[in-house]
Amino acid sequence: MGKIRVPAVDGMFTLDFENPKLIGGRGKTSQSYYFPKDLSGSDPQNVNDEEREAVILSSTGRIWSYTSADYPPALPYQINEPFEPFLICATELEKEKLVVCGQMMPGIHIDDLKVGLHVKLALDVLYEDEENEYIVWKWDLA
Repeated sequence: MGKIRVPAVDGMFTLDFENPKLIGGRGKTSQSYYFPKDLSGSDPQNVNDEEREAVILSSTGRIWSYTSADYPPALPYQINEPFEPFLICATELEKEKLVVCGQMMPGIHIDDLKVGLHVKLALDVLYEDEENEYIVWKWDLA
């Protein structure tokens, strides 16, 4: 029997490997988008105390910025030994115009990326234990 796939963080994305979606929020008054639902926002002028409804966000967008992580991040990040550098991409979601950061899928190199490149949401294993695979969202080339 295979390992159970569970989200590394609950409530931030759907666990549909074929068509993953981010779960964000939208202010009921301002209509501003948020990700995660109860943190930050797309409108810096908006007060973060308004009531929000959960919404499914776009699963595609364009690279707004990117970088490589060539050294291990600070805890509580789960570090696999030996550490392997990875890419981080800030993606502006197609519909919402909200920028969401995430890792790029393995196998993508820094030379493959450029600002404005179209990307799509994907799911991948962050780490695993004896019973579970802990899943996170990442960005993949569209």
